Amino acid sequence: MPTSVVEIVEDARYQSHQGPEGHPERPERLVAISREIDSFRDLARVVAPREASEEEILRVHDRGMFDVLESTRGQPLGRIDADTYFAPSSFDVALLAAGGTADLALRVLSGEVTRGLAAVRPPGHHAEADRSMGFCLFNNIAVAVRALQAEGSSPRILVFDWDVHHGNGTQHSFESDPDVLYISTHQFPFYPGTGDFGEDGEGRGRGTTLNIPMPAGCGDAEYIGVVDRLVVPAALGFAPDIILVSCGFDAHRDDPLASMEVSLEGYRAMASTMRALSDMLCEGRLVHVLEGGYALRGVREGARAVLESLTRKDERLDHGTENGPSNLEPGSLLRGIVDRVVEVHGRRIPNLGAR
Repeated sequence: MPTSVVEIVEDARYQSHQGPEGHPERPERLVAISREIDSFRDLARVVAPREASEEEILRVHDRGMFDVLESTRGQPLGRIDADTYFAPSSFDVALLAAGGTADLALRVLSGEVTRGLAAVRPPGHHAEADRSMGFCLFNNIAVAVRALQAEGSSPRILVFDWDVHHGNGTQHSFESDPDVLYISTHQFPFYPGTGDFGEDGEGRGRGTTLNIPMPAGCGDAEYIGVVDRLVVPAALGFAPDIILVSCGFDAHRDDPLASMEVSLEGYRAMASTMRALSDMLCEGRLVHVLEGGYALRGVREGARAVLESLTRKDERLDHGTENGPSNLEPGSLLRGIVDRVVEVHGRRIPNLGAR
């Protein structure tokens, strides 16, 4: 086997989940990503997904929720809630999204694959144990985490969610689990209303939920800064065996559903840092999983940044400079965000807020 194997999960069947006209979570998102993947096909192995098993889904979701979604199979276009739709093939496509994500994560953990991207839809991080919501049917990344844990090796798993919306479903799945560190950067206050600074886990999982709510208008400087000063020290302190990234691209400056200002360079810096952390901490074991992102340019640029980082020979943790994006100017947005997170987690995480 080659020293380094990069794998991409891609399938045209993901495009058959098609909602009402004008809905932002549309098949064209994956068409745009597929065009970016075209430039990397000689550097990565592209594979088709399998469906998640019922057992895999029920490790995360209630039987009643599973049965409701299964009952939509073959039914005309309809809605689960005001935001979330189903089409005749949506149940089967959602199984492919969860199964493709879980399978890639399992191959990475086993060493068969070094790192990869699951270019799947529908997205998943809003889906709760008992309900689909926020465009999400099953929680793909949560299904993958439980699949990794079912392998029996008790891996320590870092989930970093940089989607512009808080991943309420993922947080609630693992907020009592000390072996899963969930970190989220997200616009706040914003949909779905969760993810404030003080939400830091429950019971034995206290301290392994790290929320980084950010005000509207944050761009590259703030995102790169919080990754350098908060995500990096938290990851170093946790020492994961594998890193999963919920890589929504809706913090992009063009996105119609949010108010952030991240550019291609911002995504490049974040993706490079996650690659460098995986190389440093867990032998490169890194899985990116598509979540949101509704401007086609934003999706293309975000996917390009992730694919560049996955296929590059190596990365280094050197994005911040004394006068660059990680500099904590008094009164700046970045300073305010970092200080609030340090208030909640500073006693638990060494060097939190430092670079």
